[in-house]
Amino acid sequence: MENDMTRRVIAEFFGTWWLVLGGCGAAVLAAKFPDYGIGFLGVAFAFGLTVLTMAYAVGHISGGHFNPAVTIGLWSAGRCPSRYVIPYIIAQVVGAIVAAIVLWLIASGKTGQLVWSGPGAFATNGYDTLSPGQYSLGSCFVIEVVMTFFFLFVIIGTTSKGAAAGFAGIPIGLALTLIHLVSIPVTNTSVNPARSTGPALIAGGEHIAQLWLFWVAPIIGAVIAGLLARWVYEAEAIVGTVVVEERRVTP
Repeated sequence: MENDMTRRVIAEFFGTWWLVLGGCGAAVLAAKFPDYGIGFLGVAFAFGLTVLTMAYAVGHISGGHFNPAVTIGLWSAGRCPSRYVIPYIIAQVVGAIVAAIVLWLIASGKTGQLVWSGPGAFATNGYDTLSPGQYSLGSCFVIEVVMTFFFLFVIIGTTSKGAAAGFAGIPIGLALTLIHLVSIPVTNTSVNPARSTGPALIAGGEHIAQLWLFWVAPIIGAVIAGLLARWVYEAEAIVGTVVVEERRVTP
């Protein structure tokens, strides 16, 4: 059991490290590269591809959460045992911080000045003056709750009984891509407290002061999705059982 937990925690650590390094790295290093930077579209796909690739690399070990909100949402849906919640979240946050440090070591070697403060600096998330599009706290709260809700709903639905679970990494990765395409201008897209924590700790100051939102809002959205999905898929299971029983008794 202890060895199993160790393997799971390591998988979550590396999965989250890759997500933050790949997604935030695309935003910091490649998005605004002169003349042929990848822009919002490239950053959105970078985040989706990190989840897609790690889902297949280590998802079979830990379930491929890479996100405290996902872990809590799956727990609320009855898909994640309580004993995994705290170890997973710790591994995810540590992985995100390590990724942010590695990205800082790379980015700080650039000749010339990098922007370490202001909206979206070092791929941080923010609201009001730290929102890329100067969106209010209320707008940022709503979009983070709603986008995390749908992210969890896709995750739970595509990994449910009867779904093509072996291909679940594809719609999950694409869902994260779509989420970024919509919400980068608003909050620079979090839907993942660990992803927000790593860059905020490097950028410091006002970015840390706003970090609370990117824990609270994603977790609320994830829990709502988990509870709703529990009801939806339990109802589906009951209907399926009734149909099977009816077939058995039909002469």
